[in-house]
Amino acid sequence: MSHPLAQFVLFDGFDPLDVVAPYEVLSAGREFLGGELDLVFVSAEGARDVVSGTPGITLPATAAWDPGAPGYVVVPGASGPADAVPALLGRFAASAAVPLLRRCLAEPAVTVAAVCGGSLALAMAGLLAGRTATTHVLGIGALAATGVTAVRARVVDDGDLVTAGGVTSGLDLGLYLLERDFGPRIAHAVEELFEYERRGTTWTGRGRAPAA
Repeated sequence: MSHPLAQFVLFDGFDPLDVVAPYEVLSAGREFLGGELDLVFVSAEGARDVVSGTPGITLPATAAWDPGAPGYVVVPGASGPADAVPALLGRFAASAAVPLLRRCLAEPAVTVAAVCGGSLALAMAGLLAGRTATTHVLGIGALAATGVTAVRARVVDDGDLVTAGGVTSGLDLGLYLLERDFGPRIAHAVEELFEYERRGTTWTGRGRAPAA
């Protein structure tokens, strides 16, 4: 039986920490799971070297993106000068990635996980209307303007869509996915290994809503 696959989507101008933080968390989780999780860097165009928005950092996409593979599709935001980031996200939101993302969101066995501006790119592509999500604090207003219920939380779980706030929240996203899908003992083992304690609140649609 094949293992769940975590696909980390790379695009020109991506933010490296949005990718590497959850990658390292899920990679460590894989070890504690006895190898029962596979990880790969992918791009919509297939195998290629992808230049990030941070000078001097390039990562290799080693495979084409498979939108039907059960597991996770992790979408990062962009990095670079503040005035350049929206254009980079917009370019990704108008690229060949959009049909693949739409297919991922239609697959019951796939969880789309976005870090920082990744959720804003999904929203700019028209994929998150009516959903609940978060993004970097500077993008919350723009996210809400696309028809998303924008929540200021470290991690937001909307079922097959899990989003995280600012760039360092990729650590919290990875740990939350491990806890949600594989149990708290696996997530705690990774926390201990990394000497990192999760921050902030995770919002989910479960439980009682606050009184008016």
